Parts: sequence; structure tokens; C-alpha cells
Amino acid sequence: MVRSATIADVFTLLLLLRQLFTLEEDFHFCATRQLKGLELLLQQANGEVLVAEIDGKLVGMVSGQLLVSTAEGEMALQIEDLVVAKPHQGKGIGPELLQKIGDWGRGCGANRMQLLADSANSQAVEFYHRQQWKKTQLVCLRKYHKS
Repeated sequence: MVRSATIADVFTLLLLLRQLFTLEEDFHFCATRQLKGLELLLQQANGEVLVAEIDGKLVGMVSGQLLVSTAEGEMALQIEDLVVAKPHQGKGIGPELLQKIGDWGRGCGANRMQLLADSANSQAVEFYHRQQWKKTQLVCLRKYHKS
């Protein structure tokens, strides 16, 4: 079953994020930061966190945030944090989470979804290709503000 996450789910979501961030080159798990991020996201009207639940246990999650695409003149959905607990991978939970977050975004007026995947995580990249995601020519860049 897929449902919207609640604040009561955040500690289990942290465990899933820790699993995800062990695969990421650019980000590292920090419970304090990820807790703050989850709390902020759960409070936003332009964001959604969905969880997959089996027998009352959270086994997966995905988050999405709406943004305006000036290129397309409409809303787009930025997907983040798709992760399924290792024992439950390969059972269709990831595709279902993507479908449901896409449905949420479409219901909010987003006609395009986008995401970033760690290029070194070949398992994730192959998963997205199997789901008919297309690689773009865009490169992600980032810069932090100086304190």
C-alpha cells in the first residue's frame, strides 16, 4: 500500500535515507539534517512524501516537489529520495512509488517529472532506464552560499 507520509513516519524514513545515502557520492547521511529536511518537506504544500507499507511496516519512500519550468511554461515535478529497503527490492515497489508520485504531480498540474541520479549508482540508472526515463544533455551543478 502506498500512502502519504506523516510526521510519525520520520524516524523510519531516516533509516531508508541512510540506506540511500550510502550509495551517493555527493551527499552523506546526517540524521539531524535529513530530519530537518523531512520535517520541512512534510509541511510544504508544494511537496509530497509517499511511503510504501507492507504489513504495517514502511519498506520504501519517494519525495517530490513542484517547481515552475520556464522552458515549458508549466509546472514540473522534481523527484528525490526514491528508495526501497533492500529485502523488498525487485518486487515492483519502486515503480509503484514513481507512478504514485507522478500521479500526485499530475494532479497538481505538472506534466513532466525530473530527477537526479548518482552516475556511479549503475543499479539506479538502469532502473530508471527500464522505467522509460530519458537522459538529458543537462548537467547538474551546485554551489553553496558562503557563511
